[in-house]
This record gives sequence, structure tokens and C-alpha cells, in this order.
Amino acid sequence: MSQPSATPVVERVDARNRYEILVDGKRAGLTAYRDRDAQRVFYHTEVDEAFAGQGLASQLVQEALTDVRESGKRIVPVCPYVAKFLKRHEEFADLVDPVTPDVLRWLETELG
Repeated sequence: MSQPSATPVVERVDARNRYEILVDGKRAGLTAYRDRDAQRVFYHTEVDEAFAGQGLASQLVQEALTDVRESGKRIVPVCPYVAKFLKRHEEFADLVDPVTPDVLRWLETELG
């Protein structure tokens, strides 16, 4: 397990509805979302196997959720990783909306 030589950088990529974490300029992972009015619905998070075990998913989600707070939106954690992260990080509890059947139907329509 090698350590990255540069500090990982998280970027929001609105055109692709996701946040990406970059290591040495290479995408190492992403967390995908769709916006539903004032909610940002997170539905998938992944880190490339080559970058596993470096804490990148946690850093990615932490920075993504901080960005959601700064944008004034709410968080809907459909993604199991984001939901698990939120259970360990109560500082975001005030932003979380529940995953409801309505949200799931809407997301399924959005993703086709």
C-alpha cells in the first residue's frame, strides 16, 4: 500500500453530478449525486482499487458534505457509504433528510 506523493484534492464536477478526489492529478475516486430542489441526493461512492486503504473515501465524503453545507443544501444519503459516514460524523446531522420511497422513486427516474 503506497502513500500518495501529493495531497489529495477534492473537486465538485457539476457537469457530471459528482465530487472527485484526485491524487497527483489522477481521479482516485468519486461520490455521485443528483440535486432534488434543495436536497443533494448521494447515491454512489467508489475509490479505485489502486488507491484503497488510504482514507480517500472518507476525505472525499467529508469535503463533499462540507461543500453541501456551504451551498445551503440538505443531504439525502442513499449511498450506503455516505449513510455510514454520517452515523460516525454527527457534525452533519442537522443537514440530513431521510431516504424515503418518494426520493428513491425520483432517483430511479433521474438515473433512468
